Amino acid sequence: MIRVQGITDVGLVRKENQDAYAVREETGSGSGYTICVVCDGMGGAAGGKLASRIAVTTYLDELEKVLSAAMNPEQLREASSYAVSLANRAIRDAAGESPEYNGMGTTLVSAVVYEGGAVITNVGDSRAYHIANGEITRVTRDHSLVQSMVERGDITAEEARRHPNRNLITRALGPDIDAECDWYICPLAAGEFLLLCSDGLVNTVTDQEMLSEILRGQRLEQSLERLLEISKEHGAPDNVTAVLLQVL
Repeated sequence: MIRVQGITDVGLVRKENQDAYAVREETGSGSGYTICVVCDGMGGAAGGKLASRIAVTTYLDELEKVLSAAMNPEQLREASSYAVSLANRAIRDAAGESPEYNGMGTTLVSAVVYEGGAVITNVGDSRAYHIANGEITRVTRDHSLVQSMVERGDITAEEARRHPNRNLITRALGPDIDAECDWYICPLAAGEFLLLCSDGLVNTVTDQEMLSEILRGQRLEQSLERLLEISKEHGAPDNVTAVLLQVL
């Protein structure tokens, strides 16, 4: 059994929320999967909001069409990658319809949860975290300029959170003709959590704060509300979105 809850907020600086998220359970004609997706739009007020919503809707709809019961992780990975490619195409098609949408795009991080684990897919710098055994582990790798700098040793992970170019991503749905996604298999046991979130949370709430609030919260909604509160205490300059899932 799985519990899942999401939250999204415009933050304290932005005028519009360009993030989007969704959760679908018992999809694929009763196949029993739970699908979570978080997207963070970019490309102007109108474009960013549209791109993230197109991505969420298209990804879920197209994935649901190809899911069937008892698919193995590799098949789930292929299905998720296929849905990402169609979401990318849908955004590019919409961008060609109006000059105001030119260059719009979005990140995407998703989890297809099956019994015993999840297939995680990401494009851009929205993240997935795994919380187990009292520890928090980042599952995904950011496709961003600062991530490359961290990996080269030019800056630390903490410096990356405050770097002036932290919002420059190297992969996204929309701008890229072929959106290349990464994927990961994350084992999940009873009592463990998955957290999907946009960089608005990552840049204002530390991993340790995430861990503390998730383990301390009696309800998923309580944990998410507290994480949003911490983000706002730190200024919340961007939209903040998170989906928290627990295996019971």
